[in-house]
Amino acid sequence: MAPSFEQLDPETEYEDGEEEVDYSDLREQYEVRMEEGLDTFIVIDGLPRVPSGSKDKLVKFLLRKLTTVGKTKEESVYMPMDEAGDMTAGFAFVEYETPAQAAAAVKALHATPLDKKHTIAVNKLTDIERYGREGRIDETYKEPEIAPFEEKEHLRWWLGDQEGRDQFVMYRGDNVGVYWNEKDDQPEQVVDRMNWTESFVQWSPKGTYLTSMHTQGVQLWGGQNWSRQKRFMHPGVNLVDYSPDERYVTTWSHRPMQVEEGNPILSLEEDGKNYIIWDVATTKPLRSFVTLDVPGPTQDAEGNPTKQKIQWPAFKWSADAKYVARMTQGQGISVYELPGMNLMDKHSIKIDGIMDFEWSPTNPQRDNIREYEQLFCYWTPEMGSNPAKVGLMTVPTKEVVRTRNLFNVSDAKLHWQSESAFVCVKVDRHSKRNKNNISTNLEIFRVREKGVPVEVVDNLSGAVINFAWEPKGDRFILITAGEVPAGAAVPPKTAVSFFCPEKAKGTAVGNFKLIRTVDKKNNNAIHWSPTGRFAVVATVLSQQSFDLDFWDFDFEGEREETDKDLTANLQLVGTGDHYGITDIEWDPSGRYVATSASVWKHRMENGYHLYTFAGQTLREEPLEQFKQWAWRPRPERLLSKDEMKNVRKNLREYSKQFEELDQAKKSSANKAVVEYRRQQLEEWLAWRERVEAELVEERQELGLEEISEERAALLVADEGGEGQKVVEEIFEEILEESEEVIE
Repeated sequence: MAPSFEQLDPETEYEDGEEEVDYSDLREQYEVRMEEGLDTFIVIDGLPRVPSGSKDKLVKFLLRKLTTVGKTKEESVYMPMDEAGDMTAGFAFVEYETPAQAAAAVKALHATPLDKKHTIAVNKLTDIERYGREGRIDETYKEPEIAPFEEKEHLRWWLGDQEGRDQFVMYRGDNVGVYWNEKDDQPEQVVDRMNWTESFVQWSPKGTYLTSMHTQGVQLWGGQNWSRQKRFMHPGVNLVDYSPDERYVTTWSHRPMQVEEGNPILSLEEDGKNYIIWDVATTKPLRSFVTLDVPGPTQDAEGNPTKQKIQWPAFKWSADAKYVARMTQGQGISVYELPGMNLMDKHSIKIDGIMDFEWSPTNPQRDNIREYEQLFCYWTPEMGSNPAKVGLMTVPTKEVVRTRNLFNVSDAKLHWQSESAFVCVKVDRHSKRNKNNISTNLEIFRVREKGVPVEVVDNLSGAVINFAWEPKGDRFILITAGEVPAGAAVPPKTAVSFFCPEKAKGTAVGNFKLIRTVDKKNNNAIHWSPTGRFAVVATVLSQQSFDLDFWDFDFEGEREETDKDLTANLQLVGTGDHYGITDIEWDPSGRYVATSASVWKHRMENGYHLYTFAGQTLREEPLEQFKQWAWRPRPERLLSKDEMKNVRKNLREYSKQFEELDQAKKSSANKAVVEYRRQQLEEWLAWRERVEAELVEERQELGLEEISEERAALLVADEGGEGQKVVEEIFEEILEESEEVIE
């Protein structure tokens, strides 16, 4: 019989003084390499116990799940019987063709329900052998030790600020700092660190975490001490994207990962992948993917490789983060269910020619629909004799609830309104004779109305280059541009158009009508306040123009006669300019607007400006090597709609309270300065008086003549010398002078 590994232990000591024998070659020969022999096997626990006659049916039923992740067959499933041989033992061994398929089965099938009463547990056979080997598990039960309670940092502490201030992060040079925004003073620094990130920083959607990017992965920071909360290993990471509820995060690298065996975080399944979707709570990867090839030429006319643009975010989240979807351009959409990241219904949704899709930003509330659903909008181009098409599809039923055929389409963009009441499809059309002659019309789907009717807005002057809905509202702004003359070096002038619905009875929304069009502009960017009503229309990334126009849609003034039937009173309330402006961002409250000029885009006059919602300049700060500004987002409000209406109704009263607080803050600041200066003066006078008295006492003890207070003061002034000396200065003053002639 061959000796066991324990019998050949080279650590054994011998009594007769014999030298230890090197058994390393025998150790290598007899040690079982589980990773090489059994890594294609998995163990399934939690199976129902059935009679021997039903065993084959159970195996076939189990194979339906097993074959979704790899190749196996009925002969590769071994299901033991109990000691009596009448019932199955409740577990099974399964062999796959490759170790990768076995690993995929563990990841996809572990903790999945087999039926209403049974949930299976799937593990690698090698893991059971490795961790269940004799000596690894203590035979005697020991109660687990409960660690003492440790209070964790409050991750949303900044929301309790008594003054209701917002925070922002600023990246300049090698320093990243977080600041409190102050209306009239310089921002108050909260934290500032050097080399906090290697590329950029990014807030999570609700402002809980600050994300820093590094060569080895991503780190999340938060709490009042700005400690590291989470970290995700993704070598070479370039971009990061969160789910709306911050429970999941997607990381992407343009280079496929190289994962070596024994990596504590990543498995061999992530090797060669570009995307990883993580669970933020556990910091474990849920699933990884490769980057799909983008359709289009990979070389230019001269044979040089062209840069391929990726779609970002490649994985788009439903409003409640129960689903995440990825589009394969021209083929269809793959919808994955969270948190298991299983492909919904095990098949992708086939949509021939699909070019783009967008989830509704909130849970849809369609007419007479009570069942749970999520909704996404997609469009397909013209293919042969088939027209272009826009569709609305529900998930998980995959029902197409509305379609719209379009003709002569060059391109289309999908724009959801923030509350999912409307989705606007911006359709660029070409004429039948000249495909370079582009015009635009808007197809607005009224999602909450019966039958999802579509309203068309056309007769627009030129092609639409930008479109934006009002947040939590039903008004929108668009920018149009005329045709570019051949060989023109200067871009054409643009026109800004403002739209709102007509007044309608009850809660219905009327037809969309044009309020006003402002011609001969250079604007190309639209930025709405997150609370609606106010908007900034600007010119960014331009060397010729850098205008800022601040618009109010509910101006509290006289309304023009032509606007009596419209739900808006439009007014230009302020203008500004910022040379080299590259970015614009509103704060979460809608009170302030920050414009910035980043060194990432040009190297002249970098820095930021801060404005009120009405365009009043509060601060202009030029900063060398200024890179990034980002306001800290806030979570959803806890107030009901009625409470918010009450706040708006009594806004003037609240404004008075805030003005009093601002004035009190200014007064307290001035009072603090005066009090500090007075304290310094009193301390200095007390010190002089004490030293003068000490000098007088010292001279008296030495038997010297008494000195006056004036001479003592001179001694105090010369106190720093080795000896004391008195400097007397004699001043002559002529009180009166008269001349008398004596004969």
